[in-house]
Amino acid sequence: MLILQYSLQKILIADCHQFAYGATSLKMKPVLKTNHNYTAEEDGMSRVIVWVLVTLDGYFEGEKKWDLDHHGEAWGEELQALSMSFGQSAAALVFGRVTYEGMKAHWTSADAADEPEVTAFMNALPKLVASRTLTSSDWNNTTVTANIAGAIRELKANAEPGKNIYIFGSADLSASLLKEGLIDELMLGVVPIQLEKGTPFFKPGSGRRKFTLIESRPLSNGTLILRYTPDQNPADTPEQINAHS
Repeated sequence: MLILQYSLQKILIADCHQFAYGATSLKMKPVLKTNHNYTAEEDGMSRVIVWVLVTLDGYFEGEKKWDLDHHGEAWGEELQALSMSFGQSAAALVFGRVTYEGMKAHWTSADAADEPEVTAFMNALPKLVASRTLTSSDWNNTTVTANIAGAIRELKANAEPGKNIYIFGSADLSASLLKEGLIDELMLGVVPIQLEKGTPFFKPGSGRRKFTLIESRPLSNGTLILRYTPDQNPADTPEQINAHS
């Protein structure tokens, strides 16, 4: 099976099951919370959350685009349960152009028929695509914008309380939004494998930033789920925030 098809059907489908099916009865390991003052979830605030699986040496994909073989090392009932536990908390999904093209290719293809409930939900869910080269999309309920920062601010301000905005992968977009101060939470799945070569999630030259750990969750296969809130640095200019597209 192609790497793209495998990763979308196993990992991204799992991420999307969280929206379609809600919580699960699968047992999880105890959660280690390190900041008990973090109350955004309890207060019902809308948050912008990045979720990504990275290797021990910091890569989110291999040397080729959509080389996500390390996802298979993390996959299991616990990761599925974690994905599903987000429940019905999505206000929208946000993609960079490259991630959008891969997602659209899968969820509008015949391969997606194997997951009819998730396919229906993914096609119905509001989606934002950050791009200065694309101007429109024929994927249902998708908006393409060259001003992704402004679009996310508007979406967050108008979101139903407790509904979150999720970014899956999209490293370049995530880096830009971090600089803009728009990421409320970075959720990493650290996979116990070393790639040596690949595409790092944090790009060289992206600057120094401190993160506060709010939760850690070890899985039985050695994967470690880490949730962080980023300290907010001075924002980039609008030109910089859209330069990734």
